[in-house]
Amino acid sequence: MIEKDTYKTIETSTEAILFKEKNSKFFGYAYPVLNEDDVKLHLETLKKEHHAARHWCYAYQLGTETIYYRANDDGEPSNSAGMPIYGQIQSFDVTNILVVVVRYFGGVKLGVGGLISAYRTTAQLTLEASTIIKKTINVNYLISFDYKNMNTVMRIIKEKNLNITNQKLELNCQITISVRKKEADSVFEAFNHLFEIDIKEI
Repeated sequence: MIEKDTYKTIETSTEAILFKEKNSKFFGYAYPVLNEDDVKLHLETLKKEHHAARHWCYAYQLGTETIYYRANDDGEPSNSAGMPIYGQIQSFDVTNILVVVVRYFGGVKLGVGGLISAYRTTAQLTLEASTIIKKTINVNYLISFDYKNMNTVMRIIKEKNLNITNQKLELNCQITISVRKKEADSVFEAFNHLFEIDIKEI
């Protein structure tokens, strides 16, 4: 089995997508997020923007290898909002994403089946309107060495076309590189057997 080293996420936040069902209005939003602080920030902003709404239901998924997700019904009947939204995140196979559906109640009750359908449809339309991009799962290495070994290190970095994310070039040098997961072992070996050069995953 080839180890997966890519994942899908969205490039930028989407504009509000409106879905109407029996006078209720559902506004869908999708945001790229990296942690729970990002999630909280977007939810707080939306609650200010839609302060007259009744429900701010959402689901999010974080992580590329260890997946963490949460679905919230925000006062709607259990599993009628958050899980249908999360189902669409799974169906589009995206991660590091938050999808929020803001509901304005229109006076007509939709019933649990109607709610599930409305939240699912809004989430689906929102994700369809998003720009979904593929990213690589990367491993970061810190390479430490004395300045005199600079040429050796740089030669390998150039040969393997490695991406330097940070560097401190003094008497004791440190270079941080970001490597696609499937290439990580061979890059590690290229440096690891060299005398006076230390490489470790960070």
